[in-house]
Amino acid sequence: MASPCRLILALDVETKEEALALARPLAGNLAWVKLGLQLFTRHGPGIVDEFHALGFKVFLDLKFHDIPNTVSSAIKSLKGRPCSLLTIHTAGGPEMIARATEAARDTLPNCQVLGVTVLTSMDQTQLSAIGVQSSTEEQVRLLARMGTQAGLNGLVCSPLELSILRSELGAGPTLVTPGIRYPSAAADDQSRIMTPAQAAAAGANFIVVGRPILKAADPFAETLKIRREIGEAL
Repeated sequence: MASPCRLILALDVETKEEALALARPLAGNLAWVKLGLQLFTRHGPGIVDEFHALGFKVFLDLKFHDIPNTVSSAIKSLKGRPCSLLTIHTAGGPEMIARATEAARDTLPNCQVLGVTVLTSMDQTQLSAIGVQSSTEEQVRLLARMGTQAGLNGLVCSPLELSILRSELGAGPTLVTPGIRYPSAAADDQSRIMTPAQAAAAGANFIVVGRPILKAADPFAETLKIRREIGEAL
C-alpha cells in the first residue's frame, strides 16, 4: 500500500511574526511546516524550536551546498534542533552527500536528509546556461541515482519527475515536491508544476505549498481544501 501524501506549508515570508500568524490557526489541522533560508537567516536556528513547540513537524529547507567538511559541520551545528526533514544539494557530489548523511545520523537521528535534484525554477534554458547539456529529466535521474547510492533518505524534485523516480527507485526514497499550482493560478517562479492531486497520484510522499495558501483570501480554508484533495488523513 502506498504511503499517504502529506501537505507541508511553506512559510516563505519575511518575518517570524508573519509566519506564526499564518501557522497558529492551523495547529492541529496541519502537521508540517517548511522553514527556509529567509526566516532561518533572519531569526536563527531557534525558530525551529518555536514552530516545533506549536506542535508542527519542521522541514528545514536550507539546501546546503559546499565542500564536504563545511556541510558536515553545518549539519552538526544543528544538533538537538527538532527538524524532521533537511535539504542539501545533490550537485555537491557523492562525498558531500555521504558526509552530510553521516553527520545527520550522529546529531539529528530523527531527521531525514533530502537531496535537491534540479530546482523547480529551472528549465532547459537555465540548465544550458550553467553548462548542463543533459535534458532536465536526464539530469534529475543522474542526480537521484547518485544521491540515493551515496546515502540520501529521499529527494526533492518537481512533480513532473515523480513517476520517473518512483519507477526507477521504487517505494523506498521519500519524495518531496514543490511546484504545486492550479491551472488557473500564476506559476510565479516555478517552471515545472502540477496540481496537488496529480502530484499525490504520481507518488509524492509530501507536497510543499506556499504562495497558493499564503496568498489565499482564507489560508485556513485553502489548507483544508488541499488536504482533502490529496486524500490526507492525519
